[in-house]
Amino acid sequence: MLAYLNNGRCKSPQDWKGRFKENSEKMRTGSLLQVAEVFKTLLVISQAKPLSFREKRMLDRSWQLLVDEIAAVRSWSKEEAETHLVKGLSKSNLRVQLPD
Repeated sequence: MLAYLNNGRCKSPQDWKGRFKENSEKMRTGSLLQVAEVFKTLLVISQAKPLSFREKRMLDRSWQLLVDEIAAVRSWSKEEAETHLVKGLSKSNLRVQLPD
């Protein structure tokens, strides 16, 4: 999952409604890799243009799921998990603005 966030390619429908539907289905699967796909896709899009309110909420939710899972698996605090995620994503030239 971390390797995908650093190096994986993402693609999604250009139409926001199709993208939202596809991302919602991925979020419901419970697969951490699919949550990472949703996160990276929305992050890439947010670098180019503002996200809709619903997509912004989904981006925040996917971020929280990733942080919680990494913190639990690695026995890190949430802050440590966030730091490692931000460092990893910065290697792929993606800027992460942490949710409030």
